[in-house]
Amino acid sequence: MVVELKYNQTADSAIQQIKSRRYQGALSGYGDRILLVGVNYDADGADIKKHTCKIEELCNA
Repeated sequence: MVVELKYNQTADSAIQQIKSRRYQGALSGYGDRILLVGVNYDADGADIKKHTCKIEELCNA
């Protein structure tokens, strides 16, 4: 599993960063299925925080 966290951006941009920088390459010897997880945290005020998450599966068959 590769996880990328963002702040006030998007979960999609986190997934795109994983793919563009090829972070999953470090796990190539661990199996043929890798999960990419992008999480974004947004601050909408002092006490309100929201998050979004996107998960994609890569199959290295």
